[in-house]
Amino acid sequence: MNENKTNINWYPGHMAKTKREIKEKLDLIDIVYEVIDSRMPKSSRIVDLDDLIKDKPKIIFATKYDLCDKVVTDKLLSEYKDSLVIKCNLKENSNLLKEVISKTESLIKNINDRRIEKGLSKRSYRALVVGVPNAGKSTLINRLAGRNIAKTGNMAGVTKNLNWIRLNKDLELLDTPGILWPKIESRTQALNLASLTSIKEEILDKEEIARYILEFLSNNYPQILLEKYKIEKYEDNSIDTIGRKRGCLMKGNIVDYEKVYTLVINDVKEGRIGKITFDK
Repeated sequence: MNENKTNINWYPGHMAKTKREIKEKLDLIDIVYEVIDSRMPKSSRIVDLDDLIKDKPKIIFATKYDLCDKVVTDKLLSEYKDSLVIKCNLKENSNLLKEVISKTESLIKNINDRRIEKGLSKRSYRALVVGVPNAGKSTLINRLAGRNIAKTGNMAGVTKNLNWIRLNKDLELLDTPGILWPKIESRTQALNLASLTSIKEEILDKEEIARYILEFLSNNYPQILLEKYKIEKYEDNSIDTIGRKRGCLMKGNIVDYEKVYTLVINDVKEGRIGKITFDK
């Protein structure tokens, strides 16, 4: 599938509201934690984030690192030379909080140094946590906290409001709903975001998303396509083939296409597809 122009305008009111509220609270923020999905480290970056956060220092958290193609993702992450990058497997990372505080201090230690010079006591650092929907912000916060304090879900739009969360005496987080930008002009980027449910499935056609995933696997990870769906190459009739092999059938032995589309999308969403990276 070739890269082409599109004009996806899925920009719900709460996203515009979130950006306004971030601007209002920016003076309270010391550092920004930008959360991206390791399986799409380019597509999941918020296009206008730097305009929003101005000159605040930033750490990029590449979440779901255990689900990506590390060779491809590492190459892409190495291009982000202006930011510190922390790669996160959100199922483990027992020392993550220690690493985060250490790297945070390395960027903004001067805040407390100045307070001490003035005879004031140290204060906790305040970080804004921001990312596209379903990038793993809430799971990251829960991992840092060591307990479930942020609501999680494998779909866009779980977090609805800005919330302050105090992790310990050193660090406070401002959790935010997932945000996008007003116009997604690249069809490939839109399909990457939709494949990993950063855009609600209703916004793009499920058939288009499922066929995009299968064609992408065929072109980039043919072994995964073969192992998962028992087809060697994506073709127009691949949906029928998968439907029959996986038992997605209706009465009369007719393939239930909707069921096949959902199956393929959920395989990616739930991390059952193997280690892949959509961006190149």
